[in-house]
Amino acid sequence: MSNASEIVKGYSLPVWVTAVAMAALRCLRGEPFVSPVSVQLPQESGPHGLPVQQAAPLGADTALAMGRCQPGDHLDLTRDLPIWVLAERLPRERGHPALQLLPGAGVGVHTESGRICASNFALDLLHRNLEPLVPGQAAVRLTLVFPTGARLAERTSNRAFGVVDGLALLGMGARVQPSAAPDQLAAARQRLANVVEARPHDPVVLVLGANGWDLARRHGLPEAAMVKVGNWIGPLLVEAAERRCHQVLLWGYHGKLLKLAGGIFHTHHHVADGRAAVLTAFAALEGVTGSKLEQLYRAPTVEAALNQLRHHDPGLSSRLEARLLAEVEQQARAYVARHGEHVPEVGVVVFDGHRQVRGTGPHGRCLLNMVQPPDLVGILP
Repeated sequence: MSNASEIVKGYSLPVWVTAVAMAALRCLRGEPFVSPVSVQLPQESGPHGLPVQQAAPLGADTALAMGRCQPGDHLDLTRDLPIWVLAERLPRERGHPALQLLPGAGVGVHTESGRICASNFALDLLHRNLEPLVPGQAAVRLTLVFPTGARLAERTSNRAFGVVDGLALLGMGARVQPSAAPDQLAAARQRLANVVEARPHDPVVLVLGANGWDLARRHGLPEAAMVKVGNWIGPLLVEAAERRCHQVLLWGYHGKLLKLAGGIFHTHHHVADGRAAVLTAFAALEGVTGSKLEQLYRAPTVEAALNQLRHHDPGLSSRLEARLLAEVEQQARAYVARHGEHVPEVGVVVFDGHRQVRGTGPHGRCLLNMVQPPDLVGILP
């Protein structure tokens, strides 16, 4: 078993959920509560001990366990996220799985199916550790609850990818791999070098995050031109310039790209936010005043603010969004110019929470047409 010092290295959310679920299931079996809980991770020989806060029976066939996600020293949205797991013993019915996983409050679900949004890694980890604990001749229903998940989900682009109601149970591995980590930047730089070498005369597409990558592929952008940048937008723009790249297309969710209009080029929310201030500053330049400006500033998300403005004054909304996108492109070029002599043409494409391209900057449309397959050129608005 791992010792306590290993905990700070940063386990991903699925690992913590598995530990809490195991504590609930053991309590359901009548076993005494013990912490840390031993979780078996894929491709590792021994189990790893993770602390769980508490587990207790709620009746003969129900138990509840509670814990918190501790991703280590990394900047992570799930830090201290409360995790509750309700375990219920059910009669085993033929044709039904021994282990059922249900989304409770604060856990993200797919809009179309209503099913829990979880990565294959998360599901495999849960089943691998929990199925051996299911009582004989019985089935177990586990309901996951993230009490603060719905509020935290507002700070993500989940809804742009059909995930609603809370945080998705994502993660491709047991260890946290934050987009702000230096090794992730090194990997992105190497990817950028490979793309430029293979396509020296074509635009490079800097894609913000895994969600942006998925949507870019769905819209026909060639994967061979794409580099996932996470939050390191500024350094990778400079890297592209140093490699004599002539065109760079930024593709991402507008809530994140809006920061660039304010000159913020490391976009992790722990480093800087400023979206409300940027939005209202440019709205004021377009003539918005008084209570309307206050409403924009107080809106829970950038998308909510823009939708509100679009509903009340479509013309003003269009002018404001066009101004913001033009400013993103201008600020990006200015940022690169401060770091070297070669300045590539920079364009921007932003999408919204409905998986729709919201708009393009003055240069973004041209660059998008250059990288899209010929049969898709002109399809996007």
